[in-house]
Amino acid sequence: MGYVKITEQPSLYNDLEKMSPLEILTCINREDHKVADAVQEVIPAIERLVEGATERMKRGGRLFYIGSGTSGRVGVVDASEIPPTFGMPSSLVVGIIAGGDRAIRCAVEGAEDNAEQGWKELEAHNVSERDTLVGIAASGTTPYVIGALKEARKRGLLTACITSNPDSPITEVAEIAITPVVGPEFVTGSSRMKSGTAQKLICNMITTSIMIGLGRVRGNKMVNMQLSNRKLVDRGTRMLVEELGLSYDEAKQLLLVHGEVQRALEAYRGADGD
Repeated sequence: MGYVKITEQPSLYNDLEKMSPLEILTCINREDHKVADAVQEVIPAIERLVEGATERMKRGGRLFYIGSGTSGRVGVVDASEIPPTFGMPSSLVVGIIAGGDRAIRCAVEGAEDNAEQGWKELEAHNVSERDTLVGIAASGTTPYVIGALKEARKRGLLTACITSNPDSPITEVAEIAITPVVGPEFVTGSSRMKSGTAQKLICNMITTSIMIGLGRVRGNKMVNMQLSNRKLVDRGTRMLVEELGLSYDEAKQLLLVHGEVQRALEAYRGADGD
């Protein structure tokens, strides 16, 4: 192994069991402060991915995340938030996790060690060169993820990885390597902590930027969000009040008729000749 596996380095803290709850929380928070700075350092790589993925998605492509354990769960969570937040179909951003849906809640023994399975699961989605695959692996060594990235790159997909270990094997197979260096974890090797937080931040950045690029945000508003509860109906109503100068009741009725802020705006302005 010709690189330093940062995610396995000893914690900067010792005798954790002797700490008070306040000391533990303070030290974890001190470490967490390092995460945003680490992510800032890799914005140029994230930018390359966002630009490439957006261009492909404008031509009908999709974005896939693939990972195992915590890394897989981060991708699944980010993908699952796209339909309600931006009103896009669940097939546009897809999270794939080693071991399948059961692995979202429970560890599936040995699932991450199968180097062929990741690509098999991607093939079930009929992937093409218009698609983008982001492999997430804090360690940078997960066979399930690396195998999928290798095959995807051969087939012309845009490939990227998110890992906390620069120069790890995964960075050699992905076209774009996003490598936030967050340092050793508070509990040695527990990459669900800082590494997982960095992954979450980066996935949020990726999909939010892409959705803005695809026109799913107006000004700073989620104009295509699904009206799945009273809070979101109220939020959408207030958007229309602000945008159109209607009363709250008028705006709410307009929203409920059209089911989405963007469609309500277009319908109102079309009828108004604006």
